[in-house]
Amino acid sequence: MRLTGYAHGGGCACKIPPGELEEMVAGLVGVPSDTLIVGLDDGDDAAAVRIGADGTAVLSTVDFFTPVVDDAYDWGRIAAANALSDIYAMGGRPILAVNLVCWPRDLLPMSLAAEVLRGGLAVATEAGCPVAGGHSVDDPEPKYGMAVTGVAAADRLLRTDAGVAGLPLSLSKPLGIGVLNSRHKQTGEVFPQAVATMVALNRAAAEAAVDGGARCATDITGFGLLGHLYKLARASNLTAVINADAVPYLDGARDALDAGHVSGGTRRNLEWVSPHVSWAGRAATDERERLLLADAQTSGGLLVAGEVPGSPIIGELVPRGAHVIEVR
Repeated sequence: MRLTGYAHGGGCACKIPPGELEEMVAGLVGVPSDTLIVGLDDGDDAAAVRIGADGTAVLSTVDFFTPVVDDAYDWGRIAAANALSDIYAMGGRPILAVNLVCWPRDLLPMSLAAEVLRGGLAVATEAGCPVAGGHSVDDPEPKYGMAVTGVAAADRLLRTDAGVAGLPLSLSKPLGIGVLNSRHKQTGEVFPQAVATMVALNRAAAEAAVDGGARCATDITGFGLLGHLYKLARASNLTAVINADAVPYLDGARDALDAGHVSGGTRRNLEWVSPHVSWAGRAATDERERLLLADAQTSGGLLVAGEVPGSPIIGELVPRGAHVIEVR
């Protein structure tokens, strides 16, 4: 059964557009708290609260989405890796997860739901994170994800507002997941390179970033590289300069783009961020380059302000200029 056929979209491309989301939650920012370290203000990947006097921060996040691939087990693995990524993006370690399941009981067998849960458990086990229960509802559209709790040193968090001019920008996973997933949904073609990228944990990149002294990072998911980079640079009051030729892509990504497999989420990302971007080089004249940089990723890599061994450097942070992002 083609799970992606039971959803109007797929994966993180189904997110509410970033501009609409910011308007929706505008009244919730700036809530005073004696223990809250990181809240909603800058759109960080997880919330953080300080507990006790030993400098420990507890991290909390939730992430779920519609099927991004047709294989139930792989969907579960991808969704779990994506939810755990929010903890890693804050420089933390996941310690507990609970499942979130929406399932059309009259349309899809419960055995498929069990496979989704089995996939999620497999990746959480790889991360050393126990899964204990969760919540489920009968829903016309299948959805799966996790709420995850983590811990970190409060003074070593990775935050979006902690960028410093002069730091390089490292990206731990290639882009192109979105266009390949769109092609999979429309044609049924399977792209093992995309699945392997999505199920890979961001644990090693996060640990290397924190150990290397990095304090600013985010992960690249539904808002694309440009959308998440814009939020980071804006929060840090800096300009991010991107070398488009240095950005890595998955094999087949450009072919999928040229064949027209671009999600609505990707186009909304580009529309939202474009007023804040200065385009040069190929991106100035070729919309395909701009779409790839805005491609809505699912369980993408970490974008770190600093050098991360094994991760390519795709740009740098500089003092704030006329634009928040410069693509060269």
